[in-house]
Amino acid sequence: MKATAGNKGDNIRSDCWVSIELKGSGGLDIRLNSKVASMFGDDILRFAKDVLKFFEIENAVVEIEDKGALNWVIAARLEAAIRQLKEVSEGYLLTKVNPHGLQPKDAVRFSRLYIPGNSPKLMLNAGIYGSYGIILDLEDAVAPDKKPEAKILVRNALRSVDFYGTERMVRINQLPSGLDDLEMIVGHGVQLILIPKCETAYDVKAVDEKIKELSGGDPVWLMPIIESALGVVNAYEIASASENVVAVAIGLEDYTASIGAQRTNEGTESFYARSAVVNAARAAGVQPIDSVFSEIEDKDALRKNVLNSKALGFEGMGCIHPAQVKIVNEAFSPTGQEIEKAQKIVAAFEEAKAKGLGVVALGTKMIDAPVVNRALKIIEITKRIQRLGDAEV
Repeated sequence: MKATAGNKGDNIRSDCWVSIELKGSGGLDIRLNSKVASMFGDDILRFAKDVLKFFEIENAVVEIEDKGALNWVIAARLEAAIRQLKEVSEGYLLTKVNPHGLQPKDAVRFSRLYIPGNSPKLMLNAGIYGSYGIILDLEDAVAPDKKPEAKILVRNALRSVDFYGTERMVRINQLPSGLDDLEMIVGHGVQLILIPKCETAYDVKAVDEKIKELSGGDPVWLMPIIESALGVVNAYEIASASENVVAVAIGLEDYTASIGAQRTNEGTESFYARSAVVNAARAAGVQPIDSVFSEIEDKDALRKNVLNSKALGFEGMGCIHPAQVKIVNEAFSPTGQEIEKAQKIVAAFEEAKAKGLGVVALGTKMIDAPVVNRALKIIEITKRIQRLGDAEV
């Protein structure tokens, strides 16, 4: 009985490959191949023995090809191999460094950076790029044969990697298999679950109920991703399916395929769907989040896309490369002109209220409640992103 897990090769970093072959006797024979064996070999071997002992592996030949893997990666790779060989009732859990506490329901979500769920080297520094959310992706970014071990790696990353306050998100697989993903990651520091290819309110409710079953009452935010014509038709029902839905995203690669169109930078083929998702999200009181932009090298096209997205009413979008994050954040942030105008609107509103006036005017324009609320939101967002700091308005 032999099983393997992990990645190996010349281009692999911060990862390892393990092979475990069970034997009837002979104890443990652990063979370590690592460039850092002279300095950390004893520690790696000692840690591997602890993991094997936890899973009651007493007689086996274990090969570890190490490429600078930290303990949480080694533990994940060993556990993934062991789960192929025997039934496992619980995982090997390292001390959790991330608290469970959620971001506010209306937290700023200008950007979310996708990280493949089976690539530890990309997870380690994911929190330094300035995105408002980190998505550890179990769906499209993971090869089908790697999905079982990716779940374990993502669980360990949620517990062990410092994401520097970035909202910790996981995109599960399309239902029903995505429900099994939840069993591995809920309760380990995930703050938001993205539900891919969401087409009905049932999908949201199924995920919500499974989380409640697993979490012991601790909520986890939800972000359904609408990626089909049917999903667009049901957008409002999806957005309002649970009080834990905080945002609804649209995925344009799959959506355009579902309507038989080619995705373009201009976005005319998806204008209806994007507008429908924005409208449904606003009607449900949650955030509308736009799709990723796939042209990594074309920064001007990205900036134009984000400004168009903002003009349609979206509050954020996905990023598939760290270089996109700064551009997305800057484009979605309130401009100096927007901030100044918002401050004037709020000041005029406060002055009119103090005088007992029922009508608010700014120059020659009358200001109604929705305009004031929008101004207040711009100021609040600006404070959160530390452009106004603690300044009084």
